[in-house]
Amino acid sequence: MLDNGNSTTTIGFYLRAVRAIFNNAIAAGEATPELYPFGKRKYQIPAGRNIKKALTLTDIEKIFTYQATTPSEARARDLWMFSYLCNGINIKDIARLKYSNLDNEKITFIRAKTERTSRQNLKPIVVMLTPEVREIIKRWGNKPSYPEAYVFPLLKEGLTPQRELSTVKQVIKFINTYVKRIAANVGIVKDVTTYTARHSFSTVLKRAGAPIEYISESLGHSNLKTTESYLDSFEDNVKLQYTAHLTAFKNVDKF
Repeated sequence: MLDNGNSTTTIGFYLRAVRAIFNNAIAAGEATPELYPFGKRKYQIPAGRNIKKALTLTDIEKIFTYQATTPSEARARDLWMFSYLCNGINIKDIARLKYSNLDNEKITFIRAKTERTSRQNLKPIVVMLTPEVREIIKRWGNKPSYPEAYVFPLLKEGLTPQRELSTVKQVIKFINTYVKRIAANVGIVKDVTTYTARHSFSTVLKRAGAPIEYISESLGHSNLKTTESYLDSFEDNVKLQYTAHLTAFKNVDKF
């Protein structure tokens, strides 16, 4: 895989699946533990380097206020912003949203990633319906807005899982194509994708002082360690502000 140009992150992703197959086969008696290739003194699956993907609030404002020159640009920008504003919701969950998930104040949904797991009592994600979110729905949402209608015209009823996956991939490709173009036009040097919106949501909240427990709940994570992998480091100016406290002697009470 290295010879084929795969990153250590990609290798780790695939080999964790292979490891799971081995574990299942051993548990079912279809393979012996001696054949297990992973673990101590055997092959160690690479963890990969977690590259932070979050944008600064200044860069997000540039995307938010960007004056689109075509309807496609406007639609891609708004879907990206919808993801950012709605707890970093991924594109598959955006596509699957129905008006029944909305009420007067919030959006409530179960992540497609977790709804088919064996986990019991799945906790829904709650997103507040801000004026910006309402405006995006007003611009691009399906009409009329009856409960079983999809919020956005991205999926059709009755699609097979394979066709749904293919359609979602096309939407992701569409958004990425235009949001990268928008980012370049406004001077953002980072690679901006749909995934960036999720990381930016969590990191902006962190930098604003939101508790990691709240961020974790908003993302739909089951543990804080997963959330921490999403969070980018603090910006340099914030680091300088904190460092200044190290010599803030004049603020110390005199005894």
